[in-house]
Amino acid sequence: MLNRVILIGRLTRDPDLRYTTQGVAVGQFTLAVDRPFTKEGGEKEADFIPVVTWRQLAETCANFLRKGRLCAVEGRIQVRNYENNEGKRVYVTEVIADNVRFLESNRTNDGERAGSTPSNDNGSRDPFQDDSHPIDISEDDLPF
Repeated sequence: MLNRVILIGRLTRDPDLRYTTQGVAVGQFTLAVDRPFTKEGGEKEADFIPVVTWRQLAETCANFLRKGRLCAVEGRIQVRNYENNEGKRVYVTEVIADNVRFLESNRTNDGERAGSTPSNDNGSRDPFQDDSHPIDISEDDLPF
């Protein structure tokens, strides 16, 4: 049997990070995933899918993901249920993430990466800061 899901979408709000009584980190966020079709008026529809992360992955997502950021989530679907205060059975369907990929760089409005400096320790510019341009490498440097 197989229970795997891969989603690409944008966060609807910043991740919520909490800790269990045993000190295990658990994070939650909602991913807005566009449907592959549009309404009659040409308006896109989206599904809002709850995602749960655990341990180090939860802390990493809370530190680096923000509302509106594009990310890919790989995991499994889980359906759980509980009884609410009114005595009714409530079912919850969510994705338990095994892997989250950040698909956009974390840049501020002025073009620099958030939380980083534009140069390294020796004052020279970071060669990998703008990774959208090709790297100049001679044919002699390639191993193949």
